Amino acid sequence: MNNEYAISVNNVGKTYRSKDGHDNTVLKNLDFHVKPGEFVSIVGQSGSGKTTLLKTISGLQELTEGEIRVKGRLISEGLEDIAMVFQAPVLLPWRNNIDNVLLPLEFRGTRTDESRRYAQELLEMVGLGGKATRYSYELSGGMQQRVAICRALVSHPELLLMDEPFGALDAMTRDSMNFEIQRIWQSTGCSVLFVTHSIPEAVWLGDRVVVVGDRPGRIVADISIDFPRPRNKEHRFSAAFSDYVTEIESHIGVTAGIS
Repeated sequence: MNNEYAISVNNVGKTYRSKDGHDNTVLKNLDFHVKPGEFVSIVGQSGSGKTTLLKTISGLQELTEGEIRVKGRLISEGLEDIAMVFQAPVLLPWRNNIDNVLLPLEFRGTRTDESRRYAQELLEMVGLGGKATRYSYELSGGMQQRVAICRALVSHPELLLMDEPFGALDAMTRDSMNFEIQRIWQSTGCSVLFVTHSIPEAVWLGDRVVVVGDRPGRIVADISIDFPRPRNKEHRFSAAFSDYVTEIESHIGVTAGIS
């Protein structure tokens, strides 16, 4: 086993069988790796299989072909150091914010006084320390997503999967959350796979941008982003930033794999 990578995706394929007996291949021959602590953005057209890829990495869906390893261990072994953030926060309205954050630990039977203190620290880190005992319906959409991110981080995951987490937010809140997730990621040191439809967002956040081609989804480009950390708004207005966006746009919709 190779423990060099946080994630190893090796020749992964996913095919669904429809009710009428036809096969629908969503992913085919996917190969890529993520280093420990790396932030990798994933872009591609709608229907290219990006969400399916995250679900297979998280273990929510089984593979049809290939294998996925996290730090050398097969995902099929039921690893617990993986967390996922979805587009919608999916908070339980009858629980206050800190109890929503602690929910994964309750499922595992590992909630303690120490974990509650850590949940409070996470809420403070995202600017919600004073709203720990409030409820989700008392928060804005951006605040709710921050609670969802805290819930994902409370179990100290080594791998954080994010599926279009800011897609439902308004432009100003989304921009603020881009800075927030960069700060959170740098403070935790976990590896991140971040699916987005926004190419500028992918470039600004990612150490790399992986482009998934049309269905069946496969990797058509894997582009390293050479900007320093932490990144600021000046990078977004640079010629280099525009060049990255243009290069990635040229790959969107491509169906052939990397030669």
